[in-house]
Amino acid sequence: MALNVFDHDEYRPPVWKSYLYQLQQEAPHPRRVTCTSEVENRPKYYGREFHGMISREEADQLLSQAEGSYLIRESQRQPGTYTLALRFGNQTRNFRLYHDGKHFVGEKRFESIHDLVTDGLITLYIETKAAEYIAKMTINPIYEHVGYTTLNQEPTLKKHLPHSHEEPDGPTPAKDDHNTEERLTSLVRRATLRESDLAPKYEKVHNFKVHTFRGPHWCEYCANFMWGLIAQGVKCADCGLNVHKQCSKVVPNDCQPDLRHVKKVYSCDLTTLVKAHNTKRPMVVDMCIQEIEARGLQSEGLYRISGFSELIEDVKLAFDRDGEKADISSNAYEDINIITGALKLYFRELPIPLITYDAYPRFIEAAKITDPEKRLEALHEALKLLPPAHCETLRYLMGHLKRVTQYEKENLMTSENLGIVFGPTLMRAPELDAMTALNDIRYQRLVVESLITNEDVLF
Repeated sequence: MALNVFDHDEYRPPVWKSYLYQLQQEAPHPRRVTCTSEVENRPKYYGREFHGMISREEADQLLSQAEGSYLIRESQRQPGTYTLALRFGNQTRNFRLYHDGKHFVGEKRFESIHDLVTDGLITLYIETKAAEYIAKMTINPIYEHVGYTTLNQEPTLKKHLPHSHEEPDGPTPAKDDHNTEERLTSLVRRATLRESDLAPKYEKVHNFKVHTFRGPHWCEYCANFMWGLIAQGVKCADCGLNVHKQCSKVVPNDCQPDLRHVKKVYSCDLTTLVKAHNTKRPMVVDMCIQEIEARGLQSEGLYRISGFSELIEDVKLAFDRDGEKADISSNAYEDINIITGALKLYFRELPIPLITYDAYPRFIEAAKITDPEKRLEALHEALKLLPPAHCETLRYLMGHLKRVTQYEKENLMTSENLGIVFGPTLMRAPELDAMTALNDIRYQRLVVESLITNEDVLF
């Protein structure tokens, strides 16, 4: 149903559409057709609904009594394989049935045949009755009206927010401030948390995972009911957004990670981390670099000499546990090599490297160019392929490493030495064979060395 724009003075939350919920309630119920005789070689994971090796015609006759009737038979053409025969729409539907500890005919897996049939009947009924409606669900989503973008605009723009004339399920809540938060969905509550004016607006894709919702649930993109018994939709593991699987394909890349979902600092996607903490760069990068520059720039072999691995692991645990409150001062860790080790470990454990897999080939190609000016141009183009949060973190790191080289007489760390250390730390070959990856090491060094040397020009 289309949403119309009216001139309001205040925002009114969307009204959830109940059409698909009503259809789920109307769907036929499972009716097990039991076998009256004992069947030999019945698989232990099937019950009396198993009728053995009967024909399609026999199954059709047994199921003709009522909608939702079902039985299981062994295939006559392929003994040892099983078919779920299900009565729907006045005809018998046959589905190849599998079991691997759970029962399934498609992607979803069920604890019992009864649950599988219940979910199947719901899906068949809704897709039959509302095929056109489902196809149009994403055309005018409420997400565009109540998503992050709209509610982060100036309050004066809120009067232009659309409002549905569809009748709500039950009494309309009174318009008072006390009920406002209760009426908003989790999506809208997250949206109202304005970012700092200084915080960068990094784009981030949602991290959707198949999810089973307990009790009735509605899609936070199109506002329609999420039907089915299990795996009714997907949930973003980073921000908690709940949507239909088909809606997830059109949701904007505007994930705003919630700290309740982002549990750690190390091994966390970089963009996810900075959006969750509302910062320009990962706090571990800022804090380690500030500590190193405060007391370690003249330390011999800086970044080349390793600290004790147990203490580096302690620093990692401190960041994962305490975040920006982690104590990495000289009182806690006197050896600066522990802090440099913790910073290198952070970059090594990124699920997507700082120089991403997608951008990796372009950086390697640039390193192979012998002409200095053309190499610089190629690196400049390669940097454009990095996600904004990655590019900003790389810029900050290269500025720091440039300052490290300014003390090379004391610390003996040239841009070439730092390239050797940071090349494989910041870049990982995307699924290349061992020989190619080995050959790339020298080009990884050249990439980092060039980025440090030309930091002031490239960034």
